[in-house]
Amino acid sequence: MNILYLLIPLSLMLLSLAVWAFFWAVKHDQFEDLEGPAWRILFDDDDTCRRQSDEHSSSDLLEPPSSSKRRDQP
Repeated sequence: MNILYLLIPLSLMLLSLAVWAFFWAVKHDQFEDLEGPAWRILFDDDDTCRRQSDEHSSSDLLEPPSSSKRRDQP
């Protein structure tokens, strides 16, 4: 029963700390854009990586292979 004299003030201090942290976060606009990060995950930059790899592979097709030397020259 004596432990309640310690636990009740400790829990009230923890509660007050949580309430302070919540109001600090609201004041400093931490909850301003809740949907933006979720949409950023869905529309990741995978398309730009694919375009770059496609451009890179198509430029490889345009270059002649290094072993295509003319054999009729000495």
